[in-house]
Amino acid sequence: MPDIVTLTMNPALDVTTFADEVVPTRKLRCEEPFYDAGGGGINVAKVARVLGASAGAVYPVGGTRGRQMSGLLDDDHVDAHVVPIVDDTRECFTAIDRKTGLEYRFVTPGPDLTLDEQERCLAVLTEAARGARYLVASGSFPPGVSGAFVHRVAEVAHAAGARFVLDSSGEALASIESGVFLVKPSLPELCEWVGRDLPSTDERIAASRELVERGVAEIVVVSLGAEGAIMVTADDAVEVPALEVEVRSAVGAGDSMVAGLVVGLLQERTLRDALALGVACGTAALLTAGSRVCRREDIDRFDALARNT
Repeated sequence: MPDIVTLTMNPALDVTTFADEVVPTRKLRCEEPFYDAGGGGINVAKVARVLGASAGAVYPVGGTRGRQMSGLLDDDHVDAHVVPIVDDTRECFTAIDRKTGLEYRFVTPGPDLTLDEQERCLAVLTEAARGARYLVASGSFPPGVSGAFVHRVAEVAHAAGARFVLDSSGEALASIESGVFLVKPSLPELCEWVGRDLPSTDERIAASRELVERGVAEIVVVSLGAEGAIMVTADDAVEVPALEVEVRSAVGAGDSMVAGLVVGLLQERTLRDALALGVACGTAALLTAGSRVCRREDIDRFDALARNT
């Protein structure tokens, strides 16, 4: 059984292309696009496999796009647990402007999952999570899935004896009150969660510790973009600064960071070294276009740098 099982309730067939310049009105002549299996938990599982961890991915899939996406995931050696649904899997599109280097991301809402389809996702997840050490729910929820669904996922993790890791947004993030081992909000999400601005590191640590003391999660990791990341527990707070790199694409960087964090904890690293691996994976993802998985050699290089900052 895999050490890490991920849940992606809103996977996507990710399409990425390059254009010489992205401007309105004119026809834009693009390069031949490339396709990847995408979505939060799927990206986490892909990067975990790059790091040598065993990983499985549970996700709903429907239509031609869904079948194409699942076929692409086979190439990443991820143990797929597919839940067939009636509606089509979504397609998300990224165009990269070669002249400016800017990235334009078009994200669609996804299929409307029925209650029966949601229950089948939980049933498949329950089986896939047996023996797993970590269950990671990552990415947005599609239409029809309420934020309260995350509590059901937490129950599956606890029944399996797995540590529950949550990286989501909106109602799913705001509704969680307990039962999470590690949660990874962005800084804007943390500010919204606690209801105030957090301009300083001390204030961010204090706000994160509030969530720990309320029993929301044992560990809070706040991604700070160009400032790096902080990891906060009841007794400790560690920080790893961002690494300078020429950004090719930011797609999947946050998911890659989660994969590094979880694998670092699996490896029984110190908190700071686990965070360093997370930052290294997120940085390595910036070098690859679209949701194409990051390279191990880049991760190792950035990991060494992050641990020594």
